[in-house]
Amino acid sequence: MKPLSIVILLSLITLPTLAQKKNKIFSGMYIQWGYNTEWYTGSNIHFTMPNGTNFTLHNVRAHDRPDLDAIYKKPKDISIPQYNYRIGFYLNQKHSRSVELNFDHAKYIVTDRQTVHVTGNIEGNPVNGDSILSPETFLHFEHTDGANWLHFNYVHQQTLLYNRNKNPLITFIWKAGAGINIPRTDFTWKGDKLNNNFHVAGYNISLETGTRIYLLKKFFLEFTGKTGYVKYLNALSNSNAIKGIRARHSFGYIELVGLIGYDINF
Repeated sequence: MKPLSIVILLSLITLPTLAQKKNKIFSGMYIQWGYNTEWYTGSNIHFTMPNGTNFTLHNVRAHDRPDLDAIYKKPKDISIPQYNYRIGFYLNQKHSRSVELNFDHAKYIVTDRQTVHVTGNIEGNPVNGDSILSPETFLHFEHTDGANWLHFNYVHQQTLLYNRNKNPLITFIWKAGAGINIPRTDFTWKGDKLNNNFHVAGYNISLETGTRIYLLKKFFLEFTGKTGYVKYLNALSNSNAIKGIRARHSFGYIELVGLIGYDINF
């Protein structure tokens, strides 16, 4: 199942229950769609395999793949680039407080040809030295069908500037949240590429801040900077080619996000 389908399914399950209580809890809602780019900290990636192979790559560098040119090359497939999808519910009439379902389809790609320190054992042989990460002779690792961070945010919004009709024009916004990771990980081991299924593989926490610009009363643009911590506990559990491979790692990130949104009043 594609990550966008997972989010839509979760939304369809959640929204009817929330809608029934909207008169008591929520004053309105909003929906958003947008795109992102990321920068990642170094990460120690620990691998275990059924044959006893058990090793760690230390301080691995990684990068993202925004693929923003796909917006005009393949406009029908809006989920090729790194995208963001959000549904929020306002908690008061001023729309200054809300809760939000937030999905970030980011891509995490370990940079090939870098030299990293490796410790542990590989196929029964102890290792403690530097190796070059090559897909042909060693390995390649990436979450490119999505690192896929699904989380719930608390959102606070403050109006900075009003338009001539006394409606918000520019607002300051900050968010804090936590949730789960639903990756699909590509792993190449000595030339053999092992793709995997989407599955819950860890957790994440994040903080985000930025501005909203209301182009019209209900349509707005949102530009934010985001930082967070991501932990993958079991990134390769569903490999169809080789059963029992496990990968564990964690990293911090900085993310820039641009979205378009629409307010719906209840």
